[in-house]
Amino acid sequence: NELLDKTFKGSGYTAAWYVGLAAGTPTFAAGDTMASHAGWTEVTAYTEGTRQALTPGTVAAGSVSNSASKAVFSVNGTATVGGAFLATVNTKGGTTGTLYGGGAFAEGNRSVVSGDTLNVTLTLTVTAS
Repeated sequence: NELLDKTFKGSGYTAAWYVGLAAGTPTFAAGDTMASHAGWTEVTAYTEGTRQALTPGTVAAGSVSNSASKAVFSVNGTATVGGAFLATVNTKGGTTGTLYGGGAFAEGNRSVVSGDTLNVTLTLTVTAS
């Protein structure tokens, strides 16, 4: 709904998106919101005070990623990280704003400990159906 409303209707558009971390083996669902998402929890065991800003590169062939400017998380605890999500609010652990979506890491879960650095690359792709 967010994409349709902002992109096609031109209603209150913002380009501010933030990357958050999801705990091990997340299950994202179409009906998930930042306030309600039973299949996953947010990981907040990192030193940065907020979720990390998404800085996408050039759009080509219906796809864009942040591979040139990854979301970097400095781990300050022990956690299992299984994926990432995009939201309009940068509040770490927050439940407000719009959840664009999320996904599990292609490589599976990552066990992290204090002192680790987790570099997250997201690729957003538009498909026709």
